[in-house]
Amino acid sequence: MLNIVLFGPPGAGKGTQSQKLITKYNLVHLSTGDLLRAQIAQGTELGLTAKKLMDEGLLVPDAVVIGMIDSALQANKATAGGFIFDGFPRTVPQAASLDQLLEQHDSGINCMIALEVDEEELVTRLLERGKTSGRPDDQDESKIRRRVTVYNTETAQVAGYYAAQNKFHALNGIGQIETIFDQICTIIDQNKPATPESPTEAAREVQA
Repeated sequence: MLNIVLFGPPGAGKGTQSQKLITKYNLVHLSTGDLLRAQIAQGTELGLTAKKLMDEGLLVPDAVVIGMIDSALQANKATAGGFIFDGFPRTVPQAASLDQLLEQHDSGINCMIALEVDEEELVTRLLERGKTSGRPDDQDESKIRRRVTVYNTETAQVAGYYAAQNKFHALNGIGQIETIFDQICTIIDQNKPATPESPTEAAREVQA
């Protein structure tokens, strides 16, 4: 199973690349924000716990988020070729918890890919996006810069965690979409799990 952590600051093009990767590798996109909203909408025990905390203005604990990811893994692993983790992990403890969870599923993270774009380019992109997205945080330059700062702080910690495992890869997020996509695919293809040989292939090798 192929598992990718895809990181990128707001406006780096992560959403566009995720959709292309999902199609190419038959992956399931796991966004913690989407998972939270789905669990709350479905009224699950995890969703109700998360909603109660959010209504009180509290952060949802890592254990609850990990529980939601576990549910998503169980629901999709029979049909999916793997998963793209988007927006998670954001801290080293979260990365360690994710490793432990994937180990229970006889799997693990194959690579973390971070799209790097300088702050001024991000501000320009997001302000332009804000003209059509309707999102208030895409229309306020100070909020955009704050989001970028938070991302950079979080990524530095998690990048070091995966770098220690030789799984961290940084890519320039400025350029043609297809060029960046090809570069991401090269990294994935170099790090994805080996496909088990079919009996026919094994027989050919023996004969050779």
